[in-house]
Amino acid sequence: MGDVVSSHLDEAKREIITAQTREVMEGFGCIYEQQYAVALFNKVRFDIEGGGGPQPQLLHRKIPLENKSIFSGSLFQYLEENKKWRNRFLFVPDSYNINYYDSKASHDRQLNPKGTINCAGYKVLTSMEQYLDLISSSLPGVKAKVGSSPFLKCATQFPLILWHPYVRHYYFCVVTEKEQQKWHAVLQDCVRHANDGLSEENKIQTPAFTDAIRLYRQAKGHYGTWEMMCGAQSQILSNLVMEGLLPKLRELISPRLKGKLHERQRNWMLISDAVYSLVQEQCQAQYETVVHKCEVSQPSLEASIRTDMDQIITSKEHVTNKIRAVVLSKAEKLLKVSIQPYISSILEALMEPTSRGFFEVRDVFFRELVDMSKNTLNEGTKETVAQHMEKISMLAFHPVKMQSCYEKVEQLNLEGLQQRFDVSSPSVFVQRAQILMREQMDDAVYTFEQILHQSLESQGTEELCKTIQRCQDRVIKKFDYDSSTVRKRFFREALLQIFIPYMLKQLSPSCASELPRFKELIFEDFSRFILVDNIFEEVVLYSVMKDIMMAVKEAAIQRRHNLYRDSIVLSNSDPSLHLLGENPSIDWAGEYRGAQEEVEGAGEEAEGNGQGEGGESQKSRRMKQVVSMIQVEGSPDLLSQSCIEVLCIDNIPEEDGEEEEKEENSSPDQNESASPTATENPPDLSNGLVVIKEERDKKEDQLKDESASAAEEKGQGDNSQLAVEQQPTTNREVSEKALPPPPPDNETPPEATAGFPPPPHDDSGFQSPTSEGAEEEEEEEEEEVVEGEEGEEALQPEEAEVEETHLTTTPQAENQTVDSDTRDQ
Repeated sequence: MGDVVSSHLDEAKREIITAQTREVMEGFGCIYEQQYAVALFNKVRFDIEGGGGPQPQLLHRKIPLENKSIFSGSLFQYLEENKKWRNRFLFVPDSYNINYYDSKASHDRQLNPKGTINCAGYKVLTSMEQYLDLISSSLPGVKAKVGSSPFLKCATQFPLILWHPYVRHYYFCVVTEKEQQKWHAVLQDCVRHANDGLSEENKIQTPAFTDAIRLYRQAKGHYGTWEMMCGAQSQILSNLVMEGLLPKLRELISPRLKGKLHERQRNWMLISDAVYSLVQEQCQAQYETVVHKCEVSQPSLEASIRTDMDQIITSKEHVTNKIRAVVLSKAEKLLKVSIQPYISSILEALMEPTSRGFFEVRDVFFRELVDMSKNTLNEGTKETVAQHMEKISMLAFHPVKMQSCYEKVEQLNLEGLQQRFDVSSPSVFVQRAQILMREQMDDAVYTFEQILHQSLESQGTEELCKTIQRCQDRVIKKFDYDSSTVRKRFFREALLQIFIPYMLKQLSPSCASELPRFKELIFEDFSRFILVDNIFEEVVLYSVMKDIMMAVKEAAIQRRHNLYRDSIVLSNSDPSLHLLGENPSIDWAGEYRGAQEEVEGAGEEAEGNGQGEGGESQKSRRMKQVVSMIQVEGSPDLLSQSCIEVLCIDNIPEEDGEEEEKEENSSPDQNESASPTATENPPDLSNGLVVIKEERDKKEDQLKDESASAAEEKGQGDNSQLAVEQQPTTNREVSEKALPPPPPDNETPPEATAGFPPPPHDDSGFQSPTSEGAEEEEEEEEEEVVEGEEGEEALQPEEAEVEETHLTTTPQAENQTVDSDTRDQ
């Protein structure tokens, strides 16, 4: 690998890289210094004058993922160094940077990871066809075929590939489709988080940086959204450099690449990754120099702003009026011809999938609370509520649970905008909407958590279900209002991101020659805070803002997407609620110790004597893992085992430490994240759906007649006791007769009924790989269980030949019988 990079990146190539990076950073640095002063002025002015807008009703968690991890598990990784697949343990902390280790034992011993993946700018692919389509454009005039790249041959049928246009790619694979879906959701969440953009808490550096990037690209003729505006500042600047540098290097290096197609592609990816590392190192150093220079001058600039604030505002308004007189007529003409006819259609294309996504967020949140209320009826203790809240508290950051919400927005289609309005891809808007959905979900969960905790402290356990219902109604009302506000703001911002670059591109040629003369109207002392180019963009923005506001307002009046009108402003009906927002996140498991003991279960006994303090730390770490807190619909055993221990494949060489890892993964504490009672609950009881109960009632009526006739036919040669049992009885009588005696306490743990209730059906948005067959098998099991309930009393131990013709009563049938009895009562 080193020979390939060093042979093609000689001293001359490195000088080209350094010169290109210096050129870009010098141009960016000049613009950044200008925008830094403007951003400082805007911040000071905002601090003095303040800002309006509706106040959010939900509380906001300041540090949502404190002491939390997202996910961890094992899968196969392809190593380019030796061209082999190896078993790797991946750990995703709260930073969403993926750390991978040789084994889980290495992670538990707190060894340094083999590597760390920052997912900014990556795409998650689930097929080799998608990957080969993307890398086919890496070298000019070369197109790859699926069967022509042996080094990309996947070990299983379920690959997971992280693709990036500039840096190295990562290849993973798993053994089941269910694993692939779960890992895909986790990796997508990592990419989504890394692409979220810079922190908005810094009111000076962030707007100065984003405006400088945008103005620099516009000066080069690149208008519109930019997909590579993601990651940290050094990553964004490196992407900016690579955008112009990589084509030059490709023309110089690609003719010298030797070997077959896949070898040339592989070597080019290695070269591109090495170039990106050099560029990023240089960009980081030069950017820190620019920032330090601006921070040194900030005190003097801020003093000048506060001293001459009124004069600066007056001078800016005077220049703005002059520029508006020149630009406004041209902008309105362009607006009338090229913008207004498309506002309503583009807004509708944005609103439809976005609103569906927010509705799904509301439904997921509502179903989780309903599920908690149902199980509180069975065992109404604070420990039961705390156990559920420990799982629900991180619902917004559970990628599998939230996947059904994210998929709604991924249907966003802005076809035709690429050519007309220079929109490269709708992914920028999709990811922004998904981040807003996650924030709304976390705000709702956090608000409910604080209100419920306050209610539990002041009330007893007599009316827990009613208390949960009251808190739920309050939070849902606040969620609806905040959801409307957030969506309307998102629609306005999205429309501006689509229309403003297009208008600037169309108006700049005719207005660029007239703008320099307006600089003479600005006092020299104020020239650092009043820039003509910024005022020109503000005039263009205000020219189209009126039409955008009107379009969003009309959409709210129609109420098609459950948007509140701007005139509807909820008063602060909970004056004491915002005081709760200062409270930290509630440690439900720690405050209500009983909930933690139920979650730990038998694993606590296995760890108590053998591991000591190390075992306690591992238990704490597992308790705080987001994905393992909330069960995923499907087979709990399959999910927990497959993501901890990857099954062996004969033709894949394994590492020496793999046997040790498998032994540890097979221990009870490794599978503690999956509820030990999850597999004991039958599908009907875990779902708790009324529809299935009603269908079972109908099947019972039909099966009673069939069973009676069958018993009469068999009664001639068999024991007469069976014929007596098959006489028609009522539903209540069948349930009472089929009820088994209560099992001993040591056979049925208390969490089997109220400990870990699985979530509502299809809550994760995924079905098992054999969902259709599983549904048919489930229906057959229901019919067989009802037959077993009706004939159970007549079955005696000595009647082996009769038992062969009827399904023996199982724990699943017993639970269903208890459920039937509860329904009839």
